[in-house]
Amino acid sequence: MTESRPFQPVLPDGNGGFHPCPELLIEIEAIRYLRLDIEGPNKPTLTLRYYRERGLLRATRVGRRLRYRREELDHLLERLTGPENGSQR
Repeated sequence: MTESRPFQPVLPDGNGGFHPCPELLIEIEAIRYLRLDIEGPNKPTLTLRYYRERGLLRATRVGRRLRYRREELDHLLERLTGPENGSQR
């Protein structure tokens, strides 16, 4: 009998591999998590700022840097792909 394991999100490492995704992500990890680095906008850091300024994404300041909770990134994806945004399923 096989043991069922809980789903563990992974994050692209930028070199074709993957590693476990942390709960709190730095900017480049958030960009990779949202896949903005693959055929995405020219300046993905500005895209994150756009989402923050529009109230679509919340960030947490730790020291001088912004961090993104994985849960917040998932909520952003739900907002962007909701039926009110004309997304197709």
